[in-house]
Amino acid sequence: MSYYQEDDAEYMADEYDMEDIDDMDEEFRGRDMSGSDSDVDEYDYSNNKISDTSAAEARSGKDIQGIPWDRLSITREQYRQTRLEQYKNYENIPHSGEESGKDCKITKKGASYYDFRLNSRSVKSTILHFQLRNLVWATSKHDVYLMSHFSVMHWSSLTHKKREILNVSGHVAPSEKHPGNLMEGFTQTQVSTLAVKDNLLVAGGFQGELICKHLDRPGISFCSRTTYDDNAITNAVEIYATPSGAVHFTASNNDCGVRDFDMEKYQLSKHFHFLWPVNHTSLSPDGKLLIIVGDNPDVMLVDSDTGKTVMPLRGHLDFSFASAWHPDGVTFATGNQDKTCRIWDVRNLSRSVAVLKGNLGAIRSIRYTSDGKHMAMAEPADFVHVYDVKNGYENEQEIDFFGEISGLSFSPDTESLFIGVWDRTYGSLLEYGRRRNYSYLDSLM
Repeated sequence: MSYYQEDDAEYMADEYDMEDIDDMDEEFRGRDMSGSDSDVDEYDYSNNKISDTSAAEARSGKDIQGIPWDRLSITREQYRQTRLEQYKNYENIPHSGEESGKDCKITKKGASYYDFRLNSRSVKSTILHFQLRNLVWATSKHDVYLMSHFSVMHWSSLTHKKREILNVSGHVAPSEKHPGNLMEGFTQTQVSTLAVKDNLLVAGGFQGELICKHLDRPGISFCSRTTYDDNAITNAVEIYATPSGAVHFTASNNDCGVRDFDMEKYQLSKHFHFLWPVNHTSLSPDGKLLIIVGDNPDVMLVDSDTGKTVMPLRGHLDFSFASAWHPDGVTFATGNQDKTCRIWDVRNLSRSVAVLKGNLGAIRSIRYTSDGKHMAMAEPADFVHVYDVKNGYENEQEIDFFGEISGLSFSPDTESLFIGVWDRTYGSLLEYGRRRNYSYLDSLM
C-alpha cells in the first residue's frame, strides 16, 4: 500500500466535500462529507439533534442517514449523479479503472437480501488510512466492534449502547507475561487495521504494532512489534482456529512480510517474505492455502506451511487490498483498485471465473456469509454490493448511501450486516437484517 503521507488524507477529504454542489442551500454550506468528528456535528442547522433512523422511518420516506433533502436545493438523485461523475478513484497504476471494464459481468440489480434496520448516529466509525478499510467486525447479530478515533468500541444493537473496549491514545502495555511479550508496550498507537473473533481482539498499527486483547479477560494479553522498518504499517489481520482448535492470527505488513502468531503459546510461528508490500491475506477453510494480495497486480496463491507460491493469478490491473475465501474452500475473491472484484476457482486458476465492477472506486473489503450464499464487497465510499453467490453472482443488491466506508461485516449467523460510515456530519453505523421468506406461515394467515 502507499506509504501514508499528509496529502493522502487530503486526497480522501477532497472527494467528499458537499460544498462543491453549487446550488446547495447557503445554510447547508460549510458542512462537508468528510473529515474528523466534532460535537457540533451532532446537530443540524435548526439546532435539533440529528436522530437515528429506524426501519419504520425509512419505510415512511425518511432518508436512512437523516440527510434533509427536502431542505436542500438539490435532490438526492442529482447529488448522486454528481458524485458518480466527479469522483476520482485512487490508482497506483494510471487508468487501471478505465481498462478493467472489458471483462466485467453484467449483473441484475434490484435484489433485496438484507433489509435496512437502523442507522445509529451515536456510533462514530473512523478511518486512519484511506486504503485500509477493515475496521468493523461483528461477533454476533447484536454485537459489533469498530474503531472510533483512538478507541475500539463495542456496540450492542439490542441495548443501543456503546462501550469502550480498548483505548490506545495513551500508553498501552500487556498485563500478562509471555515469552517475547513487549512488556514496555506502546504509546499513542495509530490503529490501521482491526480483527475480532473467538473472544480475541487484535489491533495493528502504523509502526508495525500488534496489540492483542482477550474480550473475556481484563487488560492486554500480548504486544509485539513486527518490524522496525520505516515502512512498517500493519495492513490487515486475520484471526482463525487451527484444526486442533488453537487460535492463531496472520498479520500482513508493508515490509513485505506475512507473519503467523500462535495465541496459545503467544509466539511467532511463521514468517514469509514476498517481493512487494502485502495488503491482505486470507487462509483457506482447510488451512492449506493463503491468498496474498498487495502492491502488485498479481494475486499469489501460496502454501500456508512453506510460503512457497502455488501459482500467480493474473487479471487485475492495479494493486489489491481485499481477499476472501468462500466457505466451500473452492472459490475465492480478490478486490483491486481497478474497481473490480475477481472470483477465482482453485480447480482452474488460468483465469478468473467472474469479474464484478464497482461504481466509484477500488474494492477495499470483501466478506462472504458463513453459509456461502451471499458475498458483499465495499467500495471506498457510498456503495456496498451484496451478491447471490449460489446463482453465479448474477443478481445483486446495491446498498447506496453517502460517506466513506470504514468496513463491513456479516454476523457469524448471517442474520446481520453492519457497515461503518465515516463522515464529518453523517458518520454512523448502518445495520441491515437478512430478509427471510417464512412461507410456511402462509397457511396460518
